[in-house]
Amino acid sequence: MTEQATLKIWRGTDAAAGHFDTHQVPFEPGQSVLDGLRWIRVHRDPSLAIRFSCINANACKECMIELDGKTVYACTARLTPQVMTLTPLSNKKLVRDLVTEIAPPAERFA
Repeated sequence: MTEQATLKIWRGTDAAAGHFDTHQVPFEPGQSVLDGLRWIRVHRDPSLAIRFSCINANACKECMIELDGKTVYACTARLTPQVMTLTPLSNKKLVRDLVTEIAPPAERFA
């Protein structure tokens, strides 16, 4: 039997009215939390909102989330075979699920 990681992911568009969904993902040493999130989008729930842009070095830092209460990059945080709680950045405006507003106010389209 393959080891599993459990990702408890905050979902919703309103910080006060959201909920957590829990997903089991296959675990292999060296995988990132982003690998687990992408696996969920492909195999379990394509509606999960996440942000990443690993192919474009100019957009790095888009995958920032809170993992067990600490701010991390999902692409460098390592998946572990235990329960991991993922929430959006608490100091940014929530868009949906793990996606928060990242553009500075002066650079947003009106």
